[in-house]
Amino acid sequence: MITTVLIWLPIAAAIVVWVLPLSRYATGSLAVLVSLAEVGVWIEQAFRFDFSKHGLQFSQRGGWINDLHVSYHVGVYGFSLWLVGLTVIAMAACTSYGFWVGRDRPRAYFGLMLFLTGATVGVFVAQDLLLFYAFFEAMLIPLYILVGVWGGPGRLGATIKFFIYTAAGSLLMLAALIAYGLHAGTFDLVDGAPSFSRWIFLGFMLAFVIKAPLFPFHGWLPETYREAPPEVTAVLSGVIAKAGTYGMLRIAITKLPEPTSYYRTLILALAAAALVYGSLLAFRAPDLRGVVAYSSLAQSGLIALGLFSGTNLGYDGAVLQMVAHGLVSTALFLLAGTVERRTTTDQFALLGGMAKGRPALATLLMTCGIISLAVPGSANFAGEFLILAGVFQRAWWWAAIGAGAIVLAAMYMLRAISAVLHQARGSVVTEEALDLRLGELSLIVPLVAGLLFLSAWPAGVSHHSFAGDQPVQSVKGQFR
Repeated sequence: MITTVLIWLPIAAAIVVWVLPLSRYATGSLAVLVSLAEVGVWIEQAFRFDFSKHGLQFSQRGGWINDLHVSYHVGVYGFSLWLVGLTVIAMAACTSYGFWVGRDRPRAYFGLMLFLTGATVGVFVAQDLLLFYAFFEAMLIPLYILVGVWGGPGRLGATIKFFIYTAAGSLLMLAALIAYGLHAGTFDLVDGAPSFSRWIFLGFMLAFVIKAPLFPFHGWLPETYREAPPEVTAVLSGVIAKAGTYGMLRIAITKLPEPTSYYRTLILALAAAALVYGSLLAFRAPDLRGVVAYSSLAQSGLIALGLFSGTNLGYDGAVLQMVAHGLVSTALFLLAGTVERRTTTDQFALLGGMAKGRPALATLLMTCGIISLAVPGSANFAGEFLILAGVFQRAWWWAAIGAGAIVLAAMYMLRAISAVLHQARGSVVTEEALDLRLGELSLIVPLVAGLLFLSAWPAGVSHHSFAGDQPVQSVKGQFR
């Protein structure tokens, strides 16, 4: 029942917000309260989760479309538990950011943010393919509106491009899941037999690589990340992109093992290309959002390298990196938003010198940047090391490419930190630009605290991702 609460509590609150004529303050307060309640429910679930056991926990199954053997089947595994936690924590921070900055049309805005929370949690806990698809599509609807209504001057073009890419992927996935369900005789992800169809694999993977995204299916990313409000961009990078890599693990790799093996080299090549290409673009980006956006493309490639390495270390590292990058990317985009609010821009040519007189901003940006560039002892370092060790077991050259791109990551992140904090003060930075306020600190500090906790104890995620099951031959052993 607790898993169902995590899905439907924010969706029910969204309906309440849309229906009742609440004031601006009451609407935002209710949204923030429900978001924090989601975090509390997840903490309760995490404490009750038995990491020593294999398989699905907190599951609930009920009939839905009996003729097609489709059911309302939800539950969590060790790795999906952490992704649900990432979702509710990041969404609580981003929803609170929207309340702090005072978004206009609050009933529509906060209702969409709450609905997005429930739909995204549904993606990570759905154990029926049709239910997974329903939540996968449902989370896109609020994103289109949030970008198209509250975005920047180029929001219309960004929304159209985002819609075209994601709609194409969704149609391919719908065809693939219908073919899989008819072949297996069920849409249930736990009971369904593996498929050997390479066409079905490609249908699912095209949808997932668009969402992640991976090169060369990332065409929607630059405009969407720049035009969306900072908190929506944080959600896209920190949470929504992980739905793509999660789909690779839970569906493509688990339910289609033979096609995974057949296309492994191709996917590894695309992942390596995304890692290197994203890192190069991040190094050349002229703005803070651009750096974080392209670094997200690179990190998706790194995560895919771990997933398709087919090794225990790669799987564990990929899950840890999903959680760590989700937190650091959310924090960096929110920090970019605070910089934009003070200076009206995030262009490096106009910034600089913001460390002077703003110790809180400087400390948080430095901390997130250092963790992002994966210094030894950080959560990102642990995730990247596990991924590189895992992909090295597949072939040494994949690890060499990954290590080279990680060096680039250090270069572009240090460049971004220096451009914002330490270079000569730009034309838009004035003495009157305040340090982070208490409300902003209350949003970003918990994210950084989570990163520091993962840095101190990365095994909390990596060792427990598969609930004691170490699937050397494939991850399907986890899903018994």
